[in-house]
Amino acid sequence: MTEVAQGTVGDAYRLCETITRTEARNFYYGIRLLRPGRRAAMCAIYALARRVDDIGDDVDGASPAERLDALDAVHRSLADIAHSSDPVLVAVADAARRLPIPLAAFEELIEGVRMDVTGRRYVHFDELVEYCRCVAGSIGRLCLSVFDHQPDPRAPLYADHLGIALQQTNILRDIREDLTNGRIYLPAEDLDRFGVTLALDEHTALADPDGGLAKLIGDAATRARQWYGDGLRLLPLLDRRSAACCGAMSGIYHRLLDRIAEHPERVYDRRLSLSGREKAAVAARALLGRTP
Repeated sequence: MTEVAQGTVGDAYRLCETITRTEARNFYYGIRLLRPGRRAAMCAIYALARRVDDIGDDVDGASPAERLDALDAVHRSLADIAHSSDPVLVAVADAARRLPIPLAAFEELIEGVRMDVTGRRYVHFDELVEYCRCVAGSIGRLCLSVFDHQPDPRAPLYADHLGIALQQTNILRDIREDLTNGRIYLPAEDLDRFGVTLALDEHTALADPDGGLAKLIGDAATRARQWYGDGLRLLPLLDRRSAACCGAMSGIYHRLLDRIAEHPERVYDRRLSLSGREKAAVAARALLGRTP
């Protein structure tokens, strides 16, 4: 294994923290509650996950074939991560030497992003869960490897379910944005059950002429809350700082889900979010040990 100079490792971690602080508008409220060593590892995980997500989101205007090639390149880099000079990979490799980070979870994330690039549609909710497990359950399990926690065989399952809950929230928040990008994540069976055809009206807002979409969103929010309920069983297994981090990250999304469920039409013409003050309040409650 190639030895990396300590200064280089430190620079790599600082880059990852800058990426996380700049890009993780929701997650950083929780990540900053961790102790420095754990926070650095979490930022490294986020920076690599963000790189994969950006490929899927086409931030560089690449063709689908080029994006799939880029995902293949990230996958190959993981196989030789110990010898990489890429700063983000240097930080992830160092974190993996210190902590039991399941690098295979990044491969699951890559597979989920492949589904985005190829435009996969979902007929049944179970198929959507498969996607959510790849792109978000994987992140939950990566986060768990950074947290201090009691040994419990159920912990990875709880972390997985919490990630799936967060991804369901993302899907409900981003229905309009995804549709404009040619993506539909809502299962076809749900759309059929509520008589919904996703479309934009003359104001480029989501069309909902008979209220079916609002009912679908309410039903989906109820289902997502069940996943939160299961995933939040992880919190009592974590030490105080880890529980605060996890509680803050999940709490922000849980509160966002509540807001969507209360008034589904809010997502028809905007990307709904909490204010910085609201996010800080959720993080403060988590630090005090209060559940979302």
